[in-house]
Amino acid sequence: MNTPRLLAAFASGLLFGAGLALSGMMDPARVLGFLDVAGAWDPSLAFVLAGAVGVSALGYAVKARMPRPALADRFEIPANRSVDARLLGGAVLFGIGWGLAGFCPGPALAGLTLGLPEVALFVAAMFAGMLLFRFTAPRSTGPITVSR
Repeated sequence: MNTPRLLAAFASGLLFGAGLALSGMMDPARVLGFLDVAGAWDPSLAFVLAGAVGVSALGYAVKARMPRPALADRFEIPANRSVDARLLGGAVLFGIGWGLAGFCPGPALAGLTLGLPEVALFVAAMFAGMLLFRFTAPRSTGPITVSR
């Protein structure tokens, strides 16, 4: 990877992590409070999600006006837009894990900086799940294709 791309990736990750920390999304109690709609519901995650959707929409609007990315040869946008059993199953597993632990991958990785054992355990379990998928998924699925 060339230096400008590496710096852009580092800056993006740093900004993402800072946003997670500033919004309190690295705190599993806040996330679980959002998921507790029948109890002491905490709507703050809804505002964070709305902000993320707004930033994403802005990014897609800017992308539509660009012939190509500044630091790559082409945009890498997934071409597959189908909803299938694998997608639904993955979403269910993600939701169950999120609801049980109060972490999702981004905040968990950012939370590693806090040095908390429960965060490290979650990240280890997350990587174990990734490896399990990698070695048990049907080989016929192939790589995800992207449009140009």
